[in-house]
Amino acid sequence: MGDINKTIEAFLQYIRYELNLSACTVLSYRNDLRQLQDFLSPNDAAAFCPESVTTDDLRSWMVWLDGAGDGSRTIRRKMQAARAFYKFLMKRGVVAANPAAEIELAKFKVPLPSYMRPEAMNSLLDAPFDAGDYHVVLCRTVIMMLYETGIRRAELIDLRDADVDAAHCEMKVHGKRDKERIVPFGHELAEAVTAYRELRGKVTGIYRPERFFLRPCGEPLYPSMVYRMVHTGLESIGGAGKLSPHVLRHTFASAMLNNGAELNSVKEIMGHESLAATQVYTHITFSELKNNYKLAHPRALKKEVNYGSKN
Repeated sequence: MGDINKTIEAFLQYIRYELNLSACTVLSYRNDLRQLQDFLSPNDAAAFCPESVTTDDLRSWMVWLDGAGDGSRTIRRKMQAARAFYKFLMKRGVVAANPAAEIELAKFKVPLPSYMRPEAMNSLLDAPFDAGDYHVVLCRTVIMMLYETGIRRAELIDLRDADVDAAHCEMKVHGKRDKERIVPFGHELAEAVTAYRELRGKVTGIYRPERFFLRPCGEPLYPSMVYRMVHTGLESIGGAGKLSPHVLRHTFASAMLNNGAELNSVKEIMGHESLAATQVYTHITFSELKNNYKLAHPRALKKEVNYGSKN
């Protein structure tokens, strides 16, 4: 079939630029396919011949992955990588059938997303802060924007200054698969954006930057930096667990739905592909509803009922 490494790279280019899959997915698929090469051709990965791979070979790989300690979520993704790769090879006429097509992908229970309670977020954002300290203002604005708009960490880092309109309380967000959406926000965040911009110009000396969020040196933020900002902020109000930027995305969704927002509106704001991705947050709101019922309804408060009593 020629150079297998070139074929894999062609596949990765295809899913990145024609299917618009994320760079993170492309990197994962590259590693997955390299691992499949090593498993089926341990002595010489370059000798890997995709035309000779059978469904049984892929099932053997699944068994090996499970024995190596990979979870069901990881195994599912790796089989999706193999399935997508063979679909690409079929499209190019290299193979006649997809050996991964008949394999049932591992299923897993989707855990309910973690989120912060509104009163905890209020205590964080309403606390006094030093409006002249750039690091403090930067961290506060990052947390406020994640919480009040529900955007992803990567979207926040890539946010362009020209796309944040404080006057009209909206911003253009560049999301997954190169899709853009308009996200509204409130006047409180608009005021924070204006104050941050003024201080950013004084500290960095850059008044018309390309990126909205900048470090004091004028360079953009990076993922681990945003994680630390959020983790430190949420930890200060008693948060437990991972405390990642995605927790604020979950918190945004649950707050919107708990306060009467229509499901499809939340879907559009968050940039979800389908309602199914948004519906997971309805489980959070229903759980909250049940908890409130148990705490408030007089019959739910009764610890026990003696139905056998004759009194």
